[in-house]
Amino acid sequence: MYDPIILGEKIKHIVCKNNFRKYYRFRSARFYGGIATADCVGCNLSCIYCWSNKPKNSPSNSGEFYSPKQVFNKLIHIAKKKKYSLIRVSGNEPTIAKEHLLELLELVDKTDFQFILETNGILIGNDPNYAYEISKYNSIHVRISLKGCTPSHFSQLTGARSEAFDLQINALQNLVRSHVSCHVSIMKDFAKKDYLNELLNKLYKISPDLAHSLEFERLILYPHVKAELVRHGFQI
Repeated sequence: MYDPIILGEKIKHIVCKNNFRKYYRFRSARFYGGIATADCVGCNLSCIYCWSNKPKNSPSNSGEFYSPKQVFNKLIHIAKKKKYSLIRVSGNEPTIAKEHLLELLELVDKTDFQFILETNGILIGNDPNYAYEISKYNSIHVRISLKGCTPSHFSQLTGARSEAFDLQINALQNLVRSHVSCHVSIMKDFAKKDYLNELLNKLYKISPDLAHSLEFERLILYPHVKAELVRHGFQI
């Protein structure tokens, strides 16, 4: 099993160059009622149901480097063209490039757009100061995608050390403590009732709002996702 913190540092050296970050596409998306999206390269988890494929598995051979200003300009162009009020970085793990992300947030904060940060939260959970730095920006809302309901469930779905699940929970505590708008999502296809109840109790203790606003994602069975699940013994 791997340590997502160590893996994150390794990936950072591949996908970050000074304050430039690798992205593999910019697009409009239907989520949240319509959102301009920048898909970044590289993640510190290897979830067995991940749809990203090559940009996650082969970061050295995926995407191109962009500055925060270039990413900002592309997102704003898409948002204005589609008349969206929301923009985001998605696709892999945005928090790996901390300085790049914070500079992007600073640019967004000077506009009327809202930024959705989609993250597994592990690096925010490992560094309490990360949440504090994010809290300086009024335009941000954080969506933490939990990978399972318990530490063992997390490890089964990601192949990572089970202790890293606690960092996802820590991220929520750090964000709530820093007064950052946030909510939690989880893949419903893997959320067994007993596990889910355990998770809801944990979320409720952090903030009742987190439990009440829990978002359920649905698994999309792309061919490579289906193949990976079968390889790990899941019944499809």
